[in-house]
Amino acid sequence: MKNRRALLMMALAIVFGLAAVALASRWLLRQGPGVANKIVVAATDVSIGQRLAPEMLRQIDWPADSMPRGALPDGAKLVGRVLKTSVLRDEPLSEAKLAPAGTLGGLSALISEGKRAITVRVNDVVGVAGFALPGNFVDIIVNTQTNDSAISKIVLERILVLAVAQEVGRDETKPRVVNAVTLEVTPHQAENLDLARSVGTLSLVLRNQVDPRPGITDGATKGTLLGAHGQPAAPATPPVPTVAAPPRVQVANAAPRARPCIGVIAGVQRSQECL
Repeated sequence: MKNRRALLMMALAIVFGLAAVALASRWLLRQGPGVANKIVVAATDVSIGQRLAPEMLRQIDWPADSMPRGALPDGAKLVGRVLKTSVLRDEPLSEAKLAPAGTLGGLSALISEGKRAITVRVNDVVGVAGFALPGNFVDIIVNTQTNDSAISKIVLERILVLAVAQEVGRDETKPRVVNAVTLEVTPHQAENLDLARSVGTLSLVLRNQVDPRPGITDGATKGTLLGAHGQPAAPATPPVPTVAAPPRVQVANAAPRARPCIGVIAGVQRSQECL
């Protein structure tokens, strides 16, 4: 009798144990990743402006519930496309990182629609000591002569640096002193920049990447820098108090005083002399 009860308890324990294992397995399966989809990633680091080749691409499984926005599933359609931003190994590719289909590689793939690229000659001073790197934004100052007076004025603001010298890579942070900088501008800005470099000397001003506020100035001249006529303004002299003049006393003219007179006889002539 006792053995039967023990066997029954053991059987119930086994049944409940198996049920617990089955429930736990189902719960763990529900917590696991969903169905994986194939997406295209970079097989190696690829620089900006490069044309994609088959060996630069590969497909990997990616959880369906965390797919990157714009991820592409077919790598064969990406062969020959040009990157407009640098990508790292195993980084998913998307249309936002690619230039339009048919774009040739190089700098032309980086120019935004409606924009133009123009190159200006710089030196270590004009080029912000080499810190104006691709991907940075700069303002442009022109220094010129107007009406016998020198003036410096910001003529273009928030201009994107596309390339320095002949390199367009944007992942470098070290300064590079070069002799030319290529800028992305609108057609109107390109005309202003070409005129500015013909009438004066240019300087680049490096600005904050995320600061869109314009710098509204009147420009700097010798007068605003040093004061009027190139000299500091003279200190104002305190006013001298005026003293009222004493009243004038008018004296009435006195009546003429009678003078004594004597008669003088000289020969046959007679005259009168008054003292």
